[in-house]
Amino acid sequence: MINLRKKILVVVMTLVCLGAVFIYSASSVYALQNMSDSAYFLKRHIFSLLMAVVLSLFVMGLDYRILKRMAKPFLFISVVLLVILLIPGLSTEAGGAKRWFRFLGFGFQPSHLAQLALIVYMADFASRKKDLSNSFIFGFLPPMVVLGLVMLLVLAQPDLGTAISIAMVIFVMLFVSGVRFAHMLSVFLLSIPFLYILIFSVPYRRKRIMSFINPWLDPQGSGFQIIQSQIALGSGGFFGVGLGMSKQKLLFLPAAHTDFIFSIIGEELGIIGTISTIMLFFLFAYYGFMVAYNTKDKFGRLLAIGLVLLITVKAVINIGVSCAFFPTKGLPLPFISYGGSALVIDMISVALLLNISRANS
Repeated sequence: MINLRKKILVVVMTLVCLGAVFIYSASSVYALQNMSDSAYFLKRHIFSLLMAVVLSLFVMGLDYRILKRMAKPFLFISVVLLVILLIPGLSTEAGGAKRWFRFLGFGFQPSHLAQLALIVYMADFASRKKDLSNSFIFGFLPPMVVLGLVMLLVLAQPDLGTAISIAMVIFVMLFVSGVRFAHMLSVFLLSIPFLYILIFSVPYRRKRIMSFINPWLDPQGSGFQIIQSQIALGSGGFFGVGLGMSKQKLLFLPAAHTDFIFSIIGEELGIIGTISTIMLFFLFAYYGFMVAYNTKDKFGRLLAIGLVLLITVKAVINIGVSCAFFPTKGLPLPFISYGGSALVIDMISVALLLNISRANS
């Protein structure tokens, strides 16, 4: 287990270093033009990284089992923050979405904290309940109500991508804990009409689906990001155009240092860079699930599974969007994309995973 922890740490450190390099590469031109400082986003990212390291070291010093007692208060605080976020004047709105609080120029996105809190709560709930596999009302319905509440608050921001990703994580956790597949299938089938309404009744979401099917229907509008992302990945070839030499980052590809940073990696480092990045996430998932497999208590095992899935699902969706496998969503690439609260929560998740591994050595 010691070697396993070292491997996870090496993989995460490699991803973090890769992120720092490409945040600067992808944002320097935009930052110089708009902030008069080419390292503007890199400096802020490093500050967030230092904060994440300090908090992670604190989490590493705790016994993860203390989270069992904190699960409900932790979730309650997260839900309260999501509610406060919707109160006019208390949150920051960008692009029609209210997802952030601002403190001293830095943003905090409560939905990231809510994802972690929900995973802790579900791990605690599933480890305590003995009738998950038998009772729909007492075993399966309570976590669905909690998940539904969090999803509604996230959807109200609006943020469909985050809501879907956390639902995927929780469903896998519940399935592993023994919930009947028929129960989950019934909820999934019932949710399809609501998902259809959420997508096709909202103009910008409907445009995203249409542009995903054929981005050239609106190449200067809803299909612009996908097209520019494909140009970036395609122009990289096998070896890439060279570090720092991307042309798409020259204000062609929107959100180059956040949602589409994988495309810049592909352009500058080519297929070798993209495959290496994917392999790093694969190794993280493999080592993380090995921690879960070797964990003795059910709470720790489910918590480890949830933490690994939280990061892996976001990585899969982000990379899939960049490669046009999925419709455009605003999910960052863990450890690599610019974004303070996402990086902090991902690093804390890794610290908890290492904590679980250490306690079960």
